[in-house]
Amino acid sequence: MLLKNKADVINLIQSDEKMMEIIHTASILDLPDWWICAGFVRSKIWDTLHGYKERTSIPDVDVIYFDGANMDEKYEKKLENKLKKLMPDIPWSVKNQARMHRVNRIPPYTSSEDAISKFPETATALGVNLDKEHELTLTAPCGIEGVLQMEVKPTPFFTETRERAVIFDERLINKNWTAKWPMVSVYPITSPSR
Repeated sequence: MLLKNKADVINLIQSDEKMMEIIHTASILDLPDWWICAGFVRSKIWDTLHGYKERTSIPDVDVIYFDGANMDEKYEKKLENKLKKLMPDIPWSVKNQARMHRVNRIPPYTSSEDAISKFPETATALGVNLDKEHELTLTAPCGIEGVLQMEVKPTPFFTETRERAVIFDERLINKNWTAKWPMVSVYPITSPSR
């Protein structure tokens, strides 16, 4: 299947009953500025581009949201547990991006989309949700070209410092995406100071 743009990706996800069930389940929480992001979206695209009939397993389904009024990590666990009761077979992970800058030791995010733009790889800096009319929405703050071309490149944020570059390069090794998706190309950050 050929995927050329955001509309193609939205159509692809809308045609996947399991993905839509997961998205609708997450929407029940009615969280502010929520998205299901990262591997949930990327893996579906790469599986499709590789012609896989069965979905590659993913370690978690990342639900993110942005709520500066309640940054209690325990509340995130309650939300996770609620989702697990609704769909126990899904490895849910719920994180409030209003507090995650502390975990990542960087300046505060301004929104969930800002947080997504600061994910390590452009191919992973993706999210889906349902808008107020319950229509599927796709965000790709770093563009969609990288994931569609099956290229793993750093987001601009991860090229700003040597420390982030090292994290990015280590992720390339640890994730080993080419073992699952052999047509994927990875591009380590090369730096004269390394």
